[in-house]
Amino acid sequence: MKKTVTLMMLCFMLTNCKNNPSKEEVDANVVKPTSSVDTPFVWEGANLYFLLTDRFNNGDPSNDINFDRTKKTGKLRGFEGGDIKGVTQKIKEGYFTDLGINAIWMTPIVEQIHGGTDEGTGVTYAFHGYWAKDWTNIDPNYGTKEDLHELVKEAHAKGIRIVLDAVINHTGPVTEKDPVWPKEWVRTDKQCSYDNYENTVSCTLVANLPDIKTESNDNVELPPQLVEKWKAEGRYEQEVQELDTFFERTGHPRAPRFYIMKWLTDYITEFGVDGYRVDTVKHTEEYVWQEFKKECDYAFAQFKKNNPEKVVDDNNFYLVGEVYNYNISGGQLFDFGDKKVNYFDPPSFQSLINFEFKWNAKQMGYEDMFKKYHELLSTDLKDFGTLNYLSSHDDGSPYDASRKKPFETANRLLLSPGTSQVYYGDESARPLVIEGTEGDATLRSFMNWGEIESNNETKDVLAHWQKLGRFRAKHPAIGAGTHQMITQKPYAFYRSLQKGDYKDHVVIGLELDKGEKTLDVSKVFENGDVLHDAYSNQDITVADGKVVINSAYDIVLLEKK
Repeated sequence: MKKTVTLMMLCFMLTNCKNNPSKEEVDANVVKPTSSVDTPFVWEGANLYFLLTDRFNNGDPSNDINFDRTKKTGKLRGFEGGDIKGVTQKIKEGYFTDLGINAIWMTPIVEQIHGGTDEGTGVTYAFHGYWAKDWTNIDPNYGTKEDLHELVKEAHAKGIRIVLDAVINHTGPVTEKDPVWPKEWVRTDKQCSYDNYENTVSCTLVANLPDIKTESNDNVELPPQLVEKWKAEGRYEQEVQELDTFFERTGHPRAPRFYIMKWLTDYITEFGVDGYRVDTVKHTEEYVWQEFKKECDYAFAQFKKNNPEKVVDDNNFYLVGEVYNYNISGGQLFDFGDKKVNYFDPPSFQSLINFEFKWNAKQMGYEDMFKKYHELLSTDLKDFGTLNYLSSHDDGSPYDASRKKPFETANRLLLSPGTSQVYYGDESARPLVIEGTEGDATLRSFMNWGEIESNNETKDVLAHWQKLGRFRAKHPAIGAGTHQMITQKPYAFYRSLQKGDYKDHVVIGLELDKGEKTLDVSKVFENGDVLHDAYSNQDITVADGKVVINSAYDIVLLEKK
């Protein structure tokens, strides 16, 4: 190999030929030794599972009905029984580990409004978790504090991080059981028109969704309904004492946003959760998220200091933002039309949800897509990341709504640079078109455990997602490393990553011939190296810079054994 590099450099010096290889290509020809260092967890290459807490698994039927939430609802618009214990059960069973999941994002678990409301789609209860009534309490439909402690403990024991969902932008709707918060806290008189920055931020998202006055620095008293509630629950004095301590430490005014930041960061210091996905980011002033990051980082540091035996690793607290319609092609900026905002820097979010990914998947071939993402993530978004998805809870145009392409969906999502978001049921082709539903309810059916147990086609789909997911989790180079195509036909590429003393490199082939196939691996592996194809579960030895694999599959996942 050293001779090869020397000859290439000599060619350049003597002839300055137009076809001389770039530095990247020369480096690619230098074999990198296999690392013996433990595989690090890298958020930029994580495989994150997103689930609606109420729709994933019912681990405790005794908590299915609370606060007399018994009105007849629109289809799939009431609570269905999923809870924290149900998620923990699947963690213990190894479901997520088998799927290669190393982070779980759960919809908000704070106490929701008690009443139902009709937005024109039938009566809806706050099963989704985005209609907060009391940020300081876990909704009993989801479980208890003891349940959350158990979930975090079991997840961390299996190397899985827990990401909760933060809402600062709004309270829940007003119902006969849920009075509006004081006017010092919320606005209700102006609905967003979304045609510029101000009309996206200083307004209610929809009718009857009170907007927190996050711009206010005025000192405000606690809402009387919270005071009454906490006194009835016997915890008023404790909550007030904690608030006094928070405001004394931070020096923040007792403004609405800072109360909520205190309540949200309590879940970090008490439970040791690893991150927050933040809701409705672009509907709140950008400086709010810089303030929130500071408080999250402080809380995470305090948790690690107070619980050294529970520290998973030295990663920072993870913040990923939902800036609706943010596209990776915009780099660090989001364009409101009259104003562009950077939600990455000054420091706020480590990553943003990427709404462009599904369109790229529809319109681009594998190589064009992988190359685009590698280039953007290593230039405009260097040191940051994106969370890529192909279906989600509130995107009515998923990549494969009819679930006709579950194998290709896995290939594109799990093998692309960036963090992958597996929406619950992607791996089992859970239906996204449910007859009789209105709006986004069609995306939120209960997890199809029955089909996983009994349907052979579903089992085949799941097996594919499991193989790719485990390979991704084992090799952070796939999501966070350098991408380089090796050959166009057969299509093969490599990914490589170096992080401190850790080195990782893999070769992947897609759309290959079934049966015998030959791949050039000379840019990554040496003759005599024994490789393992994680898809067909066989070992192959490199000879003449190539491997010959005989399998019934059109995909190869090569790692050094």
